[in-house]
Amino acid sequence: MITCYLRYVIDPFKLKEFETYGKMWIPLVEKFGGKHHGYFLPHEGPNNIALAMFSFPSLAAYETYRAAAVDDLECQAAMRYYQETQCFLSFERSFMRPVFE
Repeated sequence: MITCYLRYVIDPFKLKEFETYGKMWIPLVEKFGGKHHGYFLPHEGPNNIALAMFSFPSLAAYETYRAAAVDDLECQAAMRYYQETQCFLSFERSFMRPVFE
């Protein structure tokens, strides 16, 4: 299993728009076989950092999702929403291997 960790620099004045953006992606990741662990919005501390994490069985499965998302109409709509709102300024993507009991 591989977990994708996303760290966003968001526009704190567009927090509601970023939350809408996140809610659009959660079911899309799951539609393509991933497990979304949620978006995490600022509460205390910096007001411009948000996180998201989701997992796929393998890096290859993640790459399959990325390729399929390009042609998916719902994914395209989510990207258009981001382009219209500019609700985040940048993001970093890392892949991690979870450890359980």
